[in-house]
Amino acid sequence: MAIQNTLRPYQLAIGRAVLDSVLHRRGLTFTVEIARQGGKNELSAQLEVLLLTLFMAQGGNLVKGAPTYVPQLLHSILRLKDRLGEAGYGGLWSKEALNIFRLGKARQVFLSAQPSARVVGATAHILLEIDEAQEVEKAKFYKEFRPMGASTNVTTLLYGTPWDGDSLLEEAKAHNLDLERRDGVKRHFQYDWQEVARHNPLYGAYVEGERERLGESHPLFRSQYLLLPVHTDGGLLSGSQRAQLQGDHPRQHAPSPGAAYVAALDVAGGVNDGSLSRAEASAPGRDSTVLTLGELDFAHGDPTTGEPQVRIVEHRWWTGVALASLHPQLVDLLGRVWRPRRVAVDATGLGQGTASFLERALGSGVVEPFTFTAGSKSRLGYDLLAAVNSGRLKLYAPDGSQEFGEFWRQLERAESHLLPNRTMAFAVASAKGHDDFLMSLALLVHAGRYLPRVARGRAREAAGAR
Repeated sequence: MAIQNTLRPYQLAIGRAVLDSVLHRRGLTFTVEIARQGGKNELSAQLEVLLLTLFMAQGGNLVKGAPTYVPQLLHSILRLKDRLGEAGYGGLWSKEALNIFRLGKARQVFLSAQPSARVVGATAHILLEIDEAQEVEKAKFYKEFRPMGASTNVTTLLYGTPWDGDSLLEEAKAHNLDLERRDGVKRHFQYDWQEVARHNPLYGAYVEGERERLGESHPLFRSQYLLLPVHTDGGLLSGSQRAQLQGDHPRQHAPSPGAAYVAALDVAGGVNDGSLSRAEASAPGRDSTVLTLGELDFAHGDPTTGEPQVRIVEHRWWTGVALASLHPQLVDLLGRVWRPRRVAVDATGLGQGTASFLERALGSGVVEPFTFTAGSKSRLGYDLLAAVNSGRLKLYAPDGSQEFGEFWRQLERAESHLLPNRTMAFAVASAKGHDDFLMSLALLVHAGRYLPRVARGRAREAAGAR
């Protein structure tokens, strides 16, 4: 049995190198970076079927680890079951446990590489695979997975895509490239989206759309499609990105007839409960509640997704003001004056009460409470970067106002930090000021993305009818 000819040339090159190392007991470690959806999981499944076949009489274990059992290992399990069936082994393979599959005397074992997972004691006789290796802790791999193949000098295969340049995958990749320079034996295989697109034009069209939507500088596009590590200097937006964000339309203090709007409210973490004097409540450095309003421009939006351009037209902010006292003003501004199609409201901590009040006053179809968590904030940050990179977010022209100055002050001081599992944290360090304008901006992008998908003419008719 050979590796199926449905594999593309770059997949075959990897498969043959791994197979040679396994059969000749070379014990090589390979690193593989293939652009997202480029076929690494298919290669893995076909290798597993082939090796189970070759060792079904002799016996031995193949071990595959991944950062999570669900969904990552589960997807690998389902794919292996499909490939075993296609190979004609439908009535021959069996399950010894939820994570162990047997063909003859050979076994495929799937193990979670989560830090808390107990995997010590397993043995990899034939092949050791680590999927999404950039998300696996180095200590977990070297202390618990790597020794599984010590007695058999097992061949090891690390799959994934780059992330922060300091991952297990990047470390192994650097070591492999150094060994290649010394002995000429290829151990690192890398195929970006353009190589995959050579063999699948439909894939190429999709990724070109993602490049248009996200921008080439977006962390996810760089890592998953260009296969480049994402290095940040700490700044959320570069100078060129801030230049893209700056628009030339005028600021508005009232809506234009027939236009459609969205709004975002970032709620102050600390407010004046009456114990502060007016001077103390309005002193510089205190957290603020910030309302950002954007006009939807469907003519200059994303033609692929239908998402409109969001043109920021107004800022309102309140410093040291009790939230309860703002409620009537917010209801008037949002319900009578601007009448936005969607309002994203910070519902974290103290904001929960304000979000609930506005939801009751304006309707749940208009108000969307947003709770900040590490995961939700990361997605918010990625969406903000995509909107800036694609030109779908523009700020009103300079007007010399305090709001304009504070907005740019916060964006220039905003920092971003890459975290495990492809998440990102962003904020303004407390020593440098506040990030209420920044968070209101990110929430505005969220409000603009979650509009009902309607045609441009219908959207303007709906806005005019309100």
